[in-house]
Amino acid sequence: MQQLKKYLRTYLPFTRAGIQAAMTYRSNFLAWFLGSIVYCLVMYYIWLAVFNSSGEGMINGFTMRDMTVFLFITAMTNFLTDSDGSYDVGEEVRDGNIAMRLIKPVGFHSTFLFTEIGWKLLIFGMIFAPVVIGVEIYKFNAYGGFAFNIASFALYIFSMTMSYLFSFYMNVCFGFMAFFLKNLWGFNIIKSSILRFLSGGVLPLAFMPGALRQVLEWLPFASLCYTPVMIYMGMYSPAETALRLAVQVAWVIVFYIISKLILSTALRHVSVQGG
Repeated sequence: MQQLKKYLRTYLPFTRAGIQAAMTYRSNFLAWFLGSIVYCLVMYYIWLAVFNSSGEGMINGFTMRDMTVFLFITAMTNFLTDSDGSYDVGEEVRDGNIAMRLIKPVGFHSTFLFTEIGWKLLIFGMIFAPVVIGVEIYKFNAYGGFAFNIASFALYIFSMTMSYLFSFYMNVCFGFMAFFLKNLWGFNIIKSSILRFLSGGVLPLAFMPGALRQVLEWLPFASLCYTPVMIYMGMYSPAETALRLAVQVAWVIVFYIISKLILSTALRHVSVQGG
């Protein structure tokens, strides 16, 4: 307990710094949020056209009402679980600030993690909560009754936390490439586009061909978005929910270990451009 208090005392200032940075650049993430809403509306009308042209009330286990919920909860889940770890590490290597971070008596990963948590707390209170309330109001009207499930929502929050931790450690691993490549801007764009597709953020994995779907559900990418959203919607059985959560936890542990190993290797190749 004493070690935990010391740990929190050391890193909570980074969380406060993250909140302050988010407030300073609040127009930035509000613009990102509005962009996500516009994207959801565009996708809504695309899917509406798909369902209308198919003449089917249900496609691959999704009704149009389910797809509407999926689109908005997916957007907010991506908003909360997305990590700037690769960008932050890459920028600090490029401008030389990485040198100052490495000589401080704090954990390299933890400083980035707790700073991002500050951003996420602000987003959760100001954006995520209102959107979830709006989605639940929509579900009440669309399904003709109160459809909120506290157990599913609690599991969704846990799953989303695992999604964020996995996203953070995976992006930090990717960011360590900056020790060798020096600039990751273009690679980050490619990575984000690929991950958005493979995680079910563009097309639900249920619409993928059978064999490909099974592979993607076992790979870590589904943990980023598809798994927590499906848990929120109650699309998994209790046994499958437990399995998917176990897969998420396993991938978080794997990438945490990989990030530590890569860091120890990358530090032997440090070449600061700006320092």
